[in-house]
Amino acid sequence: MKRKQGFTLIELMIVVAIIGILAAIAIPKFADLINKSKEGATKGALSSVRSAIQVYYGDNEGWFPADTLSVLTANAKYIAEIPQAKMPGTGHLDSNTVSAVANGGAVTDGAGWAYFNDPTHAASWGNFVVSCTHEDIKGRDSTTLTTPWSTF
Repeated sequence: MKRKQGFTLIELMIVVAIIGILAAIAIPKFADLINKSKEGATKGALSSVRSAIQVYYGDNEGWFPADTLSVLTANAKYIAEIPQAKMPGTGHLDSNTVSAVANGGAVTDGAGWAYFNDPTHAASWGNFVVSCTHEDIKGRDSTTLTTPWSTF
């Protein structure tokens, strides 16, 4: 008697169930990795702009930029452009807007960056941070830090 080769319906259903279980585990992990990579890109961009500010500070004999950092990107002398701040899980859109924080003010919750450009407040003058007070991926929030996204 000739026997047919192939899989039974039960065997195929078991394989599909196993693949479904693996996908249910892998997809949330993958989404978390995407968010971590966006946060990492933001922190890398933060470091790049802070470095450009420090070079400007050295070139200008101890003075930080007094504007919203357009002087850094003029002729791409210090940095070609202000990079985007990506803040996954906060509801903020990606933005490269720089908001000035003067008179010792606080960072507002919004998209983009915040720059403390007031030389009369020496403690904060020249600081460049992410303009967000939401919790970051590591769970740090604004109750313990002024800007949790800016600490790394």
